[in-house]
Amino acid sequence: MLNFGRSRTQPRSTRSLSLGGMDYSDPKKKNNVVGKFILAATLTALCIIMLKQSPAFSTPSQFGVRDPGVTHVLVTGGAGYIGSHATLRLLKDNHRVTIVDNLSRGNLGAVRVLQELFPEPGRLQFIYADLGDPKAVNKIFSENAFDAVMHFAAVAYVGESTVDPLKYYHNITSNTLTLIEAMAAHGVKKLIYSSTCATYGEPDKMPITEETPQVPINPYGKAKKMAEDIIKDFSKNSKMAVMILRYFNVIGSDPEGRLGEAPRPELREQGRISGACFDAARGIIPGLKVRGTDYATDDGTCVRDYIDVTDLVDAHVKALAKAEAGKVGIYNVGTGKGRSVKEFVEACKKATGVTIKVDYLDRRPGDYAKVFSDPTKINKELNWTAQYTDLEQSLKVAWRWQKSHLNGYESS
Repeated sequence: MLNFGRSRTQPRSTRSLSLGGMDYSDPKKKNNVVGKFILAATLTALCIIMLKQSPAFSTPSQFGVRDPGVTHVLVTGGAGYIGSHATLRLLKDNHRVTIVDNLSRGNLGAVRVLQELFPEPGRLQFIYADLGDPKAVNKIFSENAFDAVMHFAAVAYVGESTVDPLKYYHNITSNTLTLIEAMAAHGVKKLIYSSTCATYGEPDKMPITEETPQVPINPYGKAKKMAEDIIKDFSKNSKMAVMILRYFNVIGSDPEGRLGEAPRPELREQGRISGACFDAARGIIPGLKVRGTDYATDDGTCVRDYIDVTDLVDAHVKALAKAEAGKVGIYNVGTGKGRSVKEFVEACKKATGVTIKVDYLDRRPGDYAKVFSDPTKINKELNWTAQYTDLEQSLKVAWRWQKSHLNGYESS
């Protein structure tokens, strides 16, 4: 076979030539290096051109553009109990939703349920982020075209707030300020704010109206009132449409059993009374602890206004639809009827069918005797009325979810 390649009897030296004490590189080797560099640059340029021509590179995310007729709602705390139920309703109403949650109190399992229910592109996305990080928050706003914000994200236990008040001022007040600043910087002009009846403290008169003086008596209520004040002050010089919903004690779960309440085990002691009742019924705890039996009420226990989460979410959706630019709407969200803790415990026993042991203890710091709402304003202006007012039935619905999710969302 003929060999057309050049042959050498000696290998070419790879060392530089030395002339008069100076080193000179081999010109052929230098040319070879330059050639490789040019080839690499050419290939890199071709890759960039191909990437730009690909749909994944050239087509922006559906969440980053505004589509006619589609409302894109940012739901902060959307992996939590109330936020996940609100997200479900928004998606059912054909809104586009972005959940932002740091999962400190929320459940990724709730997000997975929602993603499975609404898998279509451009319907739902989840972003793991902390509202306490301004850079992360601004990045989220710069990459997404939000039309409105529903702000649920917050720590929300009265007892915990008295033990660790700074956590509550950071998490509620400071984070709300960060969120408002990002909304202003990126032109998002509609906010539905999740507030609380705890901002009223312990009023002299019942029921509570929106005109009742706000005199909170625990850090949770104080932090929420501060956040409200920030929102109201900012709105005076902006065109932002604001709705502030002050709601009462939330119970229940999705009637179709898709979502429920699954607090973290370490927070059970601080959690809602419904969660404690269910834990006692399941034997997770030996019994139910009722704190305070000497309040100025009919049976000595606290009186509260219990609102079903489905009704609460409906109020948020109606507030979103009615929000007007440059105006602030403030509404109490409750049934207008107070129930004592003893009444609640009896309803829970009937709902679960379990005889629950009850221990009566001293008062919990920061609690108040009697709180229930006057829902007249929200009935009239938003055409909202609580529909799920049967306490025992709401607890039965929640109990069904609890029994089928013994380990919370990890069971699903």
